[in-house]
Amino acid sequence: MVRTRANVRRQHERPFAALRRTALAITEASIINRPPSHKMKHELIHDWNTYTGAEISTTRHVALNDETLRDGLQNPSVRDPSIAEKIEILHLMESLGIDTVNIGLPGAGPRAYADTEALAHEIVTSRMKIRPNCAARTLKNDIQPIIEISEKVGRPIEAATFLGSSPIRRLVEDWTVEHLQRTTEDAVKFAASAGLPVMYVTEDTIRTDPATVITLYSTAIRAGARAVVLCDTVGHATPRGAYDLVNFVIAEVVKPSGEKIRVDWHGHNDRGLAIANSLAAIAAGADQVHAAALALGERVGNTPMELMLVNLRLLGLIEQDLSKLKQYSEAVSRATHTPIPPNYPVVGRDAFRTATGVHAAAIVKAYKKGDNELANSIYSGVPSHLFGLEQIIEIGPLSGRSNVIYWLEKRGIAASDELVDRIFAAAKQAQRIMTEQEIHAIIASAVAPAPAKTR
Repeated sequence: MVRTRANVRRQHERPFAALRRTALAITEASIINRPPSHKMKHELIHDWNTYTGAEISTTRHVALNDETLRDGLQNPSVRDPSIAEKIEILHLMESLGIDTVNIGLPGAGPRAYADTEALAHEIVTSRMKIRPNCAARTLKNDIQPIIEISEKVGRPIEAATFLGSSPIRRLVEDWTVEHLQRTTEDAVKFAASAGLPVMYVTEDTIRTDPATVITLYSTAIRAGARAVVLCDTVGHATPRGAYDLVNFVIAEVVKPSGEKIRVDWHGHNDRGLAIANSLAAIAAGADQVHAAALALGERVGNTPMELMLVNLRLLGLIEQDLSKLKQYSEAVSRATHTPIPPNYPVVGRDAFRTATGVHAAAIVKAYKKGDNELANSIYSGVPSHLFGLEQIIEIGPLSGRSNVIYWLEKRGIAASDELVDRIFAAAKQAQRIMTEQEIHAIIASAVAPAPAKTR
């Protein structure tokens, strides 16, 4: 036989192929014989997200700032909640382990001032861990109310002083960079001299030239700011842009300052990239991300807080109890009159709900193995049990018999063949998922005595 390169390669590969087959057989046997919960993470789910290593080290501490009660209420369709509703939402933020909260812009008027003071008082008297901040334009008249409220409640409130910075905004306002620099220095010094922690915010940072970014943030740090917020105010950023901006500011502003500076990212969702941009900002070194419940905020809103919590939990960056996540979202929905879309991830009505036969059958089989984690992962990339929720199996035109049997058994109803057949036949004629009332009507008719015959 002619010893071609291909033949030689095949001869050398044969023993290795046999080894691979043996290793695969051993691996499959170990997977089958081990309890599902013990092998879920590494053997049953191959995670391509971490194939080349984690994008964000799990040793990082990532904080969240909740903007629901300030920027979130700038959404043109929302109702401004009552103070009782705001306090309820505040306590739910606390229960979720959210680090900081923007409690308002007290310089906006008497009601804004009163609500901000009430929320600050609630944080202090309830001894909450969540730390308050307030928005203010870079004007003394906006900062003074924060100083007053801070003194009244006996706790420092971080002043989030903001101003526009991008060339397009400067053109519209007839501002010069020198004017912005002077305004920045005066405002930050005024707040810091009153004992307030200061976070300095430039609007539209993502569309601001590098020289202006360096000038304004460096000025703010020299004046006493110990946190800087980089903003995608109009939802212009892509993940690469968010990463590059954060990386640039850390390298060109924060490190040269020699100070310990917290770097925040504040993004909007106009291109549907808010979550991706926030994760990219964290990967670049951002310490804290701003977000709002149900993605509320100007125009189409901010980064959604629910999904930041979910993603940080799934990435292993936070570990707190998130069982009240849906309660938080629903409280904000009621208070602001903002309906939650049925297909909204995690907290939407359909997030863990299926009526499809193939999906439901697999979930039921997983439940029968006695492993909730397996059932919650077989057809979901977001395990419902991590968020205090469960898989829901409904009955509809795309359902199989397993849907019907599971639905009945879940409610303690005997799944006789006759009853299953009746419900299954009705489901196949339906145009949508059947309601509880419709199914119970069939059950009642199946057990009702036949009417007496008349002569």
